[in-house]
Amino acid sequence: MKISQTQQRALIRLFTASNWKQRLGALLIVLIGAWACVQQEAVTPGKLSAGSVIEGKVVGVADGDTVTVLDQDNRQYKLRLAYIDSPEKAMPFGQAAKKSLSDLVYGSQISAAIDDVDRYGRGVARISKNEQDINLQQVKAGMAWHYTHYTKTQSRSDYAQYQAAQEAARSGQIGLWQDQNPTPPWDWRKANRNNK
Repeated sequence: MKISQTQQRALIRLFTASNWKQRLGALLIVLIGAWACVQQEAVTPGKLSAGSVIEGKVVGVADGDTVTVLDQDNRQYKLRLAYIDSPEKAMPFGQAAKKSLSDLVYGSQISAAIDDVDRYGRGVARISKNEQDINLQQVKAGMAWHYTHYTKTQSRSDYAQYQAAQEAARSGQIGLWQDQNPTPPWDWRKANRNNK
């Protein structure tokens, strides 16, 4: 954060001014400068924030619900697909889920609407390719669960679509639903944390 000469003078005036009008004016300048710095941080290119949209090429697929996107300025973003949870790579269907997502988007131009930024700094995104909802495609293919624990920002119509897609995959025994009782990844992760 760079402080301008005007802000430096205002800061000094804030503590040395002889009357309250000068101090109030100095305080106002300092506050405006601080606000401008905060706003500048919020829109820094390369940083993810809720509500932003990223256009770019998928250059990596980590698993069935995580991709790396390279934008036109060669900035990389790690994105987690919103509203779904795919099997971890070490789980049954984990590699199949990764291959499914890779077949859908690897090397392709996509659009990613960022809903949130997770604790690991990944954008939680709704990804589309040629106006096709990729997150929903993973659920339809039986390669992901509809992750209802994190659906606060999902519209009612999308929620209904995802639920219907999961039920169709389950009843059709598609993908991970070929198993009689597949373990959800959130339960698998919890069990593995407890075993360490």
